[in-house]
Amino acid sequence: MKRRQFVQYAGASFLTAGVMGQVQSAQAQSSSVTIQFLGHTCFLFTGDGRRILVNPFRPIGCTKGYRSPQVASDLVMISSRLFDEGVTEGLPGSPRVLAESGAYQFTGMQVQGIQTDHDDIGGKRFGVNVAWRWNQGGLNILHMGGAAAPVTVEQQILMGRPDVLLLPVGNGPKAFTPDEAKAAIATLSPKLVIPTQYRTDAADQATCDILPLDEFLTVMEGTPIQRVGGDTIALGKSDLPPSGTEIRVLSYRA
Repeated sequence: MKRRQFVQYAGASFLTAGVMGQVQSAQAQSSSVTIQFLGHTCFLFTGDGRRILVNPFRPIGCTKGYRSPQVASDLVMISSRLFDEGVTEGLPGSPRVLAESGAYQFTGMQVQGIQTDHDDIGGKRFGVNVAWRWNQGGLNILHMGGAAAPVTVEQQILMGRPDVLLLPVGNGPKAFTPDEAKAAIATLSPKLVIPTQYRTDAADQATCDILPLDEFLTVMEGTPIQRVGGDTIALGKSDLPPSGTEIRVLSYRA
């Protein structure tokens, strides 16, 4: 990202910080946000009277055995658009769709899309990824999408310190390696990490080129880890660790 572009982008972010603060006070009245894992990097966030769907996909390749995540939502955030990624066809209703970096308003909520690379060669192979930052249920949420390159200083400023970080950990050509994911956690210092984009039992084991979750959990040995045992979790401020970082693992239900 060129310096002039970053200055303009960061300026827009800081100008909207006051608006975000005002919105957060109202959002804090909601006790929690419900997060449902729909496979790969796709999650549904419900809280504050909003349903936010991030990264619906077409079941193919590593997601071939998954259900198509065609669930009702008010807002859809897309990190990247490839043949199997960012698929909005067939979604019920008429949700608003965000697919490019920038600052947005949605029903009084501030949303920040932050551009990163979707591969580790400057985006030359798979182009741009958008990480999404917003506040819902009183929680600062950062969904990294398919980030594959180290977090830069400029990106870190825009991302802030998330309460909940959804982080790709399965390696492959379009995601962090487990070690790179660990480095991103060290950079962003989130309170809670939910791993994404790893190989599950529902994936096509013969063709899927991403790693299973245990590879990442081994790298993160010493960090508190809780397996939820289902695909949904309700989180509020009181559920966050008072210090340090914890990992929560949601299970995909085929």
